[in-house]
Amino acid sequence: MSVTEILFTPLLKADPGRPLITHYDDATGSRVELSRATIANWAAKTANWLRDEHDVEPGDSVAVLLPAHWQTVGLLLGAWWCGARVVGAGEDAKVAVVPPGGTADADVVAVASLHPMGLGAGAAVDYLDDVRVHGDDFTPWEPVPGSTPALGESTVDDVVAQARERGAELGSEPRALSTLEWNVPSGVLEGFLAVLAAGGSLVQVSNPDAGLLTARRESEKITQLLG
Repeated sequence: MSVTEILFTPLLKADPGRPLITHYDDATGSRVELSRATIANWAAKTANWLRDEHDVEPGDSVAVLLPAHWQTVGLLLGAWWCGARVVGAGEDAKVAVVPPGGTADADVVAVASLHPMGLGAGAAVDYLDDVRVHGDDFTPWEPVPGSTPALGESTVDDVVAQARERGAELGSEPRALSTLEWNVPSGVLEGFLAVLAAGGSLVQVSNPDAGLLTARRESEKITQLLG
């Protein structure tokens, strides 16, 4: 099974309405909260888009060159769901997803707007606009082997084991406040997958304003701090 099926699907089945990520951008004042069910829809659309539109197969590289953001969650889970190997900057890839103005060495380069309401970027290959037309459910054509590369040089089995090890340090079902960026591989493991493996939810802050963090810890009922 894929990283997504192992670490995320059980959470979705247990409580689909529970928040998975709450994203703040202190530079714009935006707050966006998405449930497990909503993220599952984005991930399924992404997996269908990668497989059906761009022929991504298990082991193919997908460069995720976005900051820590709710759009990045759907992209990561969708990439793993179809068996892709998530890579970072400087890696060749079959598909790369970049922020506005970003570039990458890939067969296909798509732009994610990072708009708080999910509006498209108006790019020639627009991640958000393109995935919308794909289905809300995803069924792999065949199981993803545990030996498939999933994150940098780590296999599915390695990533799951590392995420569970780090997740155990956070306790059960944490509500984590994070300012970590999701560089590949360590940032993705520490800042996202560890929380997922612990069955928790994430409050991710971009462009953090130190003066707001203390109040946010109380208002969001934070139990763990990352970064």
